Amino acid sequence: MTRPSDRIIFRKAVAADIRTIENIYNEVHQAEEKGIISVGWERGVYPVRATAEEALKRDDLFVLEYNGIVSGAGMINKIQVDVYLEAPWEYDAEDEDICVLHTLVISPRVSGKGLGTRFVRFYEEYAKKYGCSELRLDTNERNKAARSMYAKLGYKEISTVPTTFNGIPGVDLVLLEKTI
Repeated sequence: MTRPSDRIIFRKAVAADIRTIENIYNEVHQAEEKGIISVGWERGVYPVRATAEEALKRDDLFVLEYNGIVSGAGMINKIQVDVYLEAPWEYDAEDEDICVLHTLVISPRVSGKGLGTRFVRFYEEYAKKYGCSELRLDTNERNKAARSMYAKLGYKEISTVPTTFNGIPGVDLVLLEKTI
C-alpha cells in the first residue's frame, strides 16, 4: 500500500507521456509472457503505442504519477464498445449518464500499492464531476486480479461475452457496472 508521504497525482496525459505509457504496456506484456500475471493482452496487438496515441488525440487519456513518475494510465470517456450494446445491464441508463473506463494499466514495478484502486476512485470522482451516475468497464475473464479489485470496489459483473476484442480473438470479456 502507499505511504502517507507518497505523492499521487492524476492528470490528463500529454504527448511526452506516450513513450512511458508504451513502456508500461510492454512491462505488462513481459510480466504476462513470464507467467507473473494474466491480463489477456497480447504484445504487438493490444495495447500498443497507437492505443495511447489515439486516446491522446481524443483527449481522454489520463495518467497516474506516483512520486513524480508516470506509473499508470487509463482512458475515461463515454465510448461504449460494441459488445456493450446488447449487454443485460442492470441499470438502463441514457448515454449521457454513462462513463466508461478503458485500458487501465499500472506498472508492475509498483504493483501491490493500491494504485489500481486509486485510479478507479479517480475515475468515479471524474464521472461524478461530469454528471455521470452509471459507470461501466470491462476486463478479460482471465484477469482475476482486476476482477477481484472491481468487486471490492462495488462493481457488479453483469455478463461475460465471447468476442474478438481489440484484435485479440477468443476473449471472454467480463462486463461490469456500478451506479454512483
